[in-house]
Amino acid sequence: MSEQFSAEWAKGIIDDNVQKAQSFMDNPEQIEDLLGQLQEKLDSLPNAATNAFKNVPVMAQMVKSYVTREYTAVSPKVVASLVAAFVYFVKKNDIIPDSVPLFGYADDLAVAAVAMVISEPELKAFAEWQAQNAAGLSKEMTPEPVEAVEAEAADVE
Repeated sequence: MSEQFSAEWAKGIIDDNVQKAQSFMDNPEQIEDLLGQLQEKLDSLPNAATNAFKNVPVMAQMVKSYVTREYTAVSPKVVASLVAAFVYFVKKNDIIPDSVPLFGYADDLAVAAVAMVISEPELKAFAEWQAQNAAGLSKEMTPEPVEAVEAEAADVE
């Protein structure tokens, strides 16, 4: 592997997909389809990789809540960045094919980690909003807190 997956590289991937992401955001059906593909990809992750992507469902919930106008206290730029990361995550042309043992999800993880850093404050606010809305529901329905991810954690050699 001659290319190093750094936070800068992952940010570039997100930036490259923002325009496509913005076109998705204008079409709730496309977002719904993308989020469905994202969930399928998350469901297919090997057990060893699931913990690394544990915050992605919260990110997806925030995107869906934004697009449906249920929750709009988030920057459209942050939502576009998350959608851009999801587009990369579900596309079939990864830099490293997911089928490569141990390293197949390294590029996806780098992009997800940078997306988490970009959206961290708004994800925390979203999780708090969800918790407030779930206050009348059972404790099991309360979302788990979002964990911070250091940008350096996205560096994979």
